[in-house]
Amino acid sequence: MGSRFWPVSTPARPKQLLPLGSGRPLIADTVERALDIVAPGSLRILAGQDLLSRFKAVLPPLPEEALMAEPMARGTGPVLAWAAHRIGREDPEAVLVSLHSDHVIRPPDALGPVLHGAARLARRENALFTLSARPDRPETGYGYIRTGPRIENEAGLEAHRVQGFVEKPDRETAERYLAEGYLWNTGMFVWTARTFLEEIRRWAPEIGEHLHLLDRDDDLGFFQACPNVSVDEAVLERSDRVGTVAAPFEWDDVGSWEALSRTRGSDTAGNTMVGDVSIVDGAGNIVYSEGDQVVLWGLSDLIVVNTGGLAVVMPRERAPRLKDLLQALPEGVRVRHDD
Repeated sequence: MGSRFWPVSTPARPKQLLPLGSGRPLIADTVERALDIVAPGSLRILAGQDLLSRFKAVLPPLPEEALMAEPMARGTGPVLAWAAHRIGREDPEAVLVSLHSDHVIRPPDALGPVLHGAARLARRENALFTLSARPDRPETGYGYIRTGPRIENEAGLEAHRVQGFVEKPDRETAERYLAEGYLWNTGMFVWTARTFLEEIRRWAPEIGEHLHLLDRDDDLGFFQACPNVSVDEAVLERSDRVGTVAAPFEWDDVGSWEALSRTRGSDTAGNTMVGDVSIVDGAGNIVYSEGDQVVLWGLSDLIVVNTGGLAVVMPRERAPRLKDLLQALPEGVRVRHDD
């Protein structure tokens, strides 16, 4: 499950079920955005069966085929190949749009026009497209895109060939990327089923050589045979048919407690408060409380998380290193609250 939202995120309540982007679970916000663009019959939610069961409790009624239960945990490479193969059986030219459940997009209605334009480009160019965002800070936790020649299009979108992907740079390198016009890779993808499967077979033999198992409806055998690999590593970083569309909206990846200051807003002193929280004579704090009231007096630049009888307090600058804390904690504390 990861550790970046410990101790609130747990196996019983993963990050997608937390109200980190708004007052609703992240998955509910994502599905609402998707249903503004496509009919319920065109929606597919890819997750393990146990997670899908939890999603159903917070989502509107959906057709049964909207819930695609992954036979076993694998990276986005095998999972998206599996989805493309299943959908491509009915319509090889169907456009697939992959949306993460931990993104915040503002305004939400700006997503649709960009995706429709990217879908037309994906068909016209027979290429794989990723949506990118223009950085507003030297973020070290995101992947970046080095753009190439512009792709002209009738929709007036800022579209480019992709010259390269780079992952999670250090601070100095991120500042250079910002100055040189690199874009953030949002991880939202657009392509046709046919083109994606062609690129899987061409560039990702570790996945492509097992597609014949899906032809025989052996989904479990396919997942067992494939490695745990991301679609970025398996396909996008290898393919020579990749483009990007720069999104004109605000985008954020809710990747750590630090993100709450951007996604949930702050008061005039820069304090972000979720739950029953009061702060007196303090600034720049992020406080998330479930149940018990939390009061801060004369403290600044802290992250405070209070849930299930456990309170965690840390300097904001240490949020990206939360995994280090988990490794240092006694097993009883870590296991009891680990996600």
